[in-house]
Amino acid sequence: ELKSGEHVRGLLFEAEDQMNIYLKHAVISNPNFPGGKRRKVDQVYIRGSQIVFITIPDMLRHAPMFQRIKHWRKYGGAPPEGVQSAVGQAAAILRKAQERRGTGGNFAGGRGGGPGGRGFGGGGR
Repeated sequence: ELKSGEHVRGLLFEAEDQMNIYLKHAVISNPNFPGGKRRKVDQVYIRGSQIVFITIPDMLRHAPMFQRIKHWRKYGGAPPEGVQSAVGQAAAILRKAQERRGTGGNFAGGRGGGPGGRGFGGGGR
């Protein structure tokens, strides 16, 4: 259901991070019009901010993707069992930043003020 009151039913082809969805073979109906006018479209792209709710089939209730989400909610973002550290692009960026800093968390190089850095405390021109 959309904020405009329209109901859209179709085959979910793609869903994005911001809840934007792309449906194929969709039927759009508007119950606000007399007779509930319907129209069929081959494809429709819906902006996530316009979506009120989405209904998915019951058979997806036990799908692996939802089990991962339940685990992350339960353990506060801890990595799933069998994985040593967090995965994904954000986790990789954080790991690289920690490696640059070293294990102690001190930042001793780069653009900071440590030796060889461009900060104010490391020597001047």
